[in-house]
Parts: sequence; structure tokens; C-alpha cells
Amino acid sequence: MERVILTAKQKALRLNLDPSIYGTFSEIGAGQEVVRHFFRAGGASGTIAKTMSAYDKDVSDAIYGKEEKNRYVCEPRLRKMINHEYGLTEERLNRDVHPSKKFFSYANTVATIDFKKRYKGHGWMGIKFQTSPEKAPNEVICHVHLHENDAALQQETIGVIGVNMLYGCYFYYQNPTEFLKSLYDNLDRDQIEIDMISMEGPDFEQVDNRLLSLQLVKNGMTDAVIFSPDGKNLQPADLLYKKNILAIRGSFRPVTKVNIDMIINGYNAFVKENRVDPDDLKVLFEITLSNLKADGSIDEQDFLDRADILCSLGQTVMISNYSEYYKLIQYFSTFTKKRMGLIMGVNHMIELFNEKYYRDLNGGILEAFGVLFTRDLKVYLYPSQGEKENELLTSSNIVVHPRLRPLYDYLINNGRVVDLQDFDPEVLWIQSREALQMIKNGVSGWEKMVPNYVDVMIKKDRLFGFDPELFEQKNKAESPKES
Repeated sequence: MERVILTAKQKALRLNLDPSIYGTFSEIGAGQEVVRHFFRAGGASGTIAKTMSAYDKDVSDAIYGKEEKNRYVCEPRLRKMINHEYGLTEERLNRDVHPSKKFFSYANTVATIDFKKRYKGHGWMGIKFQTSPEKAPNEVICHVHLHENDAALQQETIGVIGVNMLYGCYFYYQNPTEFLKSLYDNLDRDQIEIDMISMEGPDFEQVDNRLLSLQLVKNGMTDAVIFSPDGKNLQPADLLYKKNILAIRGSFRPVTKVNIDMIINGYNAFVKENRVDPDDLKVLFEITLSNLKADGSIDEQDFLDRADILCSLGQTVMISNYSEYYKLIQYFSTFTKKRMGLIMGVNHMIELFNEKYYRDLNGGILEAFGVLFTRDLKVYLYPSQGEKENELLTSSNIVVHPRLRPLYDYLINNGRVVDLQDFDPEVLWIQSREALQMIKNGVSGWEKMVPNYVDVMIKKDRLFGFDPELFEQKNKAESPKES
């Protein structure tokens, strides 16, 4: 049955009329936009214990403490707000007097578009809430980008999504996917973009926040998400702002020794660059949404299998909707002007010069390459085995259409494309697709294609469709019989 979408006023009224839901609103930066909906809906006295806006920075610091670098629109400030206000609610309201109340603390810290319209605006919002009086509270936190060109419109949008968020916490918390979709009730992507969300607490113990990240991209709520080796969703700007960025794109299905050799050699070459600070460098393993849909639809378990292995290897993972490399670099450029690096294999380099990917651009491939190479970007090319015996494909002998050869030669001659030299020739033959088919078919031999301990992990956790019974049967059938 299709979900009925209520207006912000209807949602606020339903929450107000529930005598068990009770808590505080604290909003700084963009005004009291969320709580205003509850006041206007009627019956707010049954829901609102307190509302406040510590707009002055000194007052805000006195209540919540100071922030590093004087940043007020940030996740640490938001967490201090919801925790401080929730703690006061518990301290001030006697449970003997309010045995049936489900407490909540909603907060946001938002910067709307500036007067000269140089900065679009963004914000953090979060809720600490109970689903029953005896339970420990949950937390839902998200980061949003505001896309409208008027501060008043952005404030209205913040009000609507704040109501949606509080409503979702109480009526969709058992269905996180529906919860996520409900945040866009009465809104669209042209108004607001959600690029990070996390759900924690007793009611979300079975929720994998990496899947929430995937849903954000899959549902068109944002174009890229990032999560850390420990599986926590990260806000891209916080991670990448003014950093050197080195990225490798692949299916990682599974990650192989080739992938590891590529990243090691690419990293070693990148950190030798003049404008690269190893202590201020972020390395990303990127998987595109189109790659995740390679089999027709997104298999969430397949996605988690890839993510589990990459995270176990200590890697930061990015999921993006940027099939073309120039869009990826354009995205990175919104965060940094420092040197960036791409590690790619020969096949990806050949595809980079395929004009069919740029037909929707007025300037065609030249427009795309203008984005790529007007930035401070280096491409590190990992070689591949050719069809002939002992043939090695590098930047010097790959086939590029004659019409595009001058462009290719220009990039090579100006040092924008660099061949990786210290590769391991013993792993060049490894193909992820071949390893995957062997895993699924129970055929041995794929173990030597993947990094140490990854084979153990695949077998132990039955990743990528590994079937231990089929594997044992095949091994018995293929092993020599005893005399």
C-alpha cells in the first residue's frame, strides 16, 4: 500500500496530539523554523517542553561550550546541543510525574545563503528520542545542502524537513528506508540535498549505516557518499575540505592483489609530488552506482560484501553517481584546490577517450577534458598485459582514435598522465571477474588472486555467494584419487 504523504502542518498536528511525545527544540543560525510549524499547527503545549535559539555566539558558547576553529555549523556542535538539551529534560522532568512521556531533543545549526550568494548554505540537524519511556534514546543525525537562491526559501525548507525528520522518528523508525524517503515529503532535490545520515540506538541495532548511504545515492538524494573503515557515514566536506585527494575506481568484487598493487604504487608516486602533503591526504576507493547496478539492480548484500572487505583493509569507501571521471573531479573540486590524483588501469584510460560518454556536452570531449585538466590533477596509469606474449600496455602503446591523438599526446607530454613503474608483474594477469566466477562456482585457485586474509574472510562470511559445500564437492572431485 502506497504511503499517504501528509503536509508539514498535518504531521506537526499529529505529533502535537500525541500526549506521550514531549521534548525540546533548539535551533541556531537560521531561526526557529521547525518549531514554528508546531506552534502554528495547534496543541503545541502537549509537545513542546522548551524552545530556544542561542543565536549570539558568546551565549551559545556559554551553554554548549566552544568549538574548534570557531565553527558553529558542524556535527560536534549539533551533538552538544541535542545531548545538552536532552539531559536537561531528563533532569528537570520527574519520571514519577511523567511516566508515559517519550522524551526528545531536536536541534539544528544552519547557515543559509549569504547576501552576495557566493555560499549556498548548509546545515546539520539531529534528534535524540525515545520510542518508549523505559528505553534508552536513539539518535538520528543528517547533513543537508541548501540549493535555493533565497534565504527565506531556505528557512522554509529547513522547517519542512525538520518536521519530516521528527515525524519519521516516531512513525517510521521501524522502517529506515521509508524513513529516509519521508524526509523529502513536500520537498525535492532542487531545494535540499542530504549527503550524510546516521541512525544509532536500541531501535536501530540492525541498521547498517552504509546501506543508508547507498540509499541516499540510489534515491537521488545526493550524488556521492563516503564512509570510513569502521563503517561510519562521513560528511564529504568535513573529510575532503582543503585536502589532497587520491582516488581509485573499481568494482572491487572482490578486491584483488592488482587493486592493492595499484593503490600502493599510485600512493607512492603521488606523495612524491611537490604539492602533496602525506599528512593531509585522503585516499578513496570509489564504486559507481552504475557498477553496483551492473547486473540490472542493486544487490545490497553484494554491496556490503565489497564494503566489508575494503573496510577490513582499512580503506575509506566512496559511492558516487559520477560515471564519467570529469564529474568526479568536478565534485572533488568543490572541496579542494590542492593536487588530486586518479589511479586507473589501461582499460579505463581507453574508455576515458571514448567520445560516446560526452555526447550530452555542448563542447563534447574537449569540455570534459577542460574540467579534468584545468584542475591540478595527475593520472597514474597502471599497465596491463597485452594479447601478445610478454606485451605490456602502457601510455606509450595504447590505441587512441587518430582524431584524439593530439589531445592524448598533449597530456602525456605535459606530465598529466604518468606511468606507474614499480608494479608487480606477477599479479598483472589477475581479473576480478574471473575471481568472482570461481568463488561462485566453487572452483579453487581464486585464493591466490586476493590479498592475504581476504580469502579467509570470503570463506568465513560466505561473501560473494561462496558456498562451502559446493567448494568442498568441487575440491574432492578435482583432487587426485588415492592409490
